[in-house]
Amino acid sequence: MIGNSNDLTRHNAFERTNHWIVAVCFVLAALSGMSLFHPFFWPLSLLFGGGVWTRIIHPFIGLLLVASFVPMFVRFRGFNRMKPADWDWIKRVWEMAQRGDDRNMPPQEKYNGAQKLIFWAACAFFLLMAFTGLAMWRAYFTFPVTLVRFAVVIHAAIGAVFIVMIILHIYAAIWVRGTINAMLYGTVSRAWAKQHHKIWYRQMTER
Repeated sequence: MIGNSNDLTRHNAFERTNHWIVAVCFVLAALSGMSLFHPFFWPLSLLFGGGVWTRIIHPFIGLLLVASFVPMFVRFRGFNRMKPADWDWIKRVWEMAQRGDDRNMPPQEKYNGAQKLIFWAACAFFLLMAFTGLAMWRAYFTFPVTLVRFAVVIHAAIGAVFIVMIILHIYAAIWVRGTINAMLYGTVSRAWAKQHHKIWYRQMTER
């Protein structure tokens, strides 16, 4: 649902475009990577023109993914610094999940503790995936076989954890009504901001 003039701007057009480019690249990297990981997922390679083309395309998708995340990191790193209130919020996540709402959670800034942890985890995962991916890219690089084998294991393990983390991220965005609207149209209602990110709401309304 498109917001009204009384809503608060949460993400501008550049931020939303950047987010969706990263999201699309991540899905493509995940699907192509899964098809190369295990025979069960091999049919996914048909989405990319078959096994040979999947092996060729997958590293380039990975490079585009990492490159598109860089401006996101530059833009949002300041908003994602962990503070004591964020750790308090994380400690009470299970309590929030049991109640089904976050009305009694510690006030949060623009992003809550979980969102900040996901941001920093994504930064670490992207670095690890990039370095191990380059080590595995035999068409352009030549590394010792032992290092390549080690890189394959790390790349696959991080990839699996990363996919699960993003699934949880998507679930949380759907669970908190109004969150998807922020990434589609860039705005959120004042009631949404006051309930989920009270500190950020105060900052925005004081302006």
